[in-house]
Amino acid sequence: MENAMPRGVAELVGTFTLTFIGGAAIVNAQATGLIGIAMAHGLALAVMISCVGHISGGHFNPAVTTGFLVTGRMSAGEGAVYIISQLLGATLAALLLLTLVPGATGTNPPLGGQALAAGVGFGPGVGIEIILTFFLVFTVFATAVDERGAFRMIAGFGIGLALAFSILAGGPFTGASLNPARSFGPALVSMFWTGHLVYWIGPLIGGALAALLYDNVLMEKK
Repeated sequence: MENAMPRGVAELVGTFTLTFIGGAAIVNAQATGLIGIAMAHGLALAVMISCVGHISGGHFNPAVTTGFLVTGRMSAGEGAVYIISQLLGATLAALLLLTLVPGATGTNPPLGGQALAAGVGFGPGVGIEIILTFFLVFTVFATAVDERGAFRMIAGFGIGLALAFSILAGGPFTGASLNPARSFGPALVSMFWTGHLVYWIGPLIGGALAALLYDNVLMEKK
């Protein structure tokens, strides 16, 4: 695996940024509101993809990495480096939220993590996360993977906007994680695991479906 360390570091930093900025916006939800939370996540993702997308591809999300794995765009070893880096970045961000941000443990769940809203069961929660993650990973493949896409100009912001509109739509129901690492870091540090499997099952299925659909149906094969 050539250049594994720079790519791993890029993934760690990007996932750290997404988790810390997004978590801080949730902690400050009284001031930011749902729109502010969506924009914080979307802008953090867009900026970090623009910063390090040329190094690692800017996944910052095991669901995106899974999309690359199921379409044969990276090896299992490379995928492991990415996912471990993402989980470490999210965990470090949650630790610093706990240490530095007043009121970080006062959110439900703590540290700006995700949990199902009252009345949203496990099955519907998984379904919502599948659909929203499908949109996100579909956007990744359409703008950043497809050579006909717009990676050099707008891919980062297109992907960031896909995350933002997903949070606007799904945030009140599941927290709109779309990202196992984003949920794992706060859950591990706070030891709040209620419904946590939703944020692995839904995003991984949604990411795989989007990647397979785009790669096999819409991608121009050479």
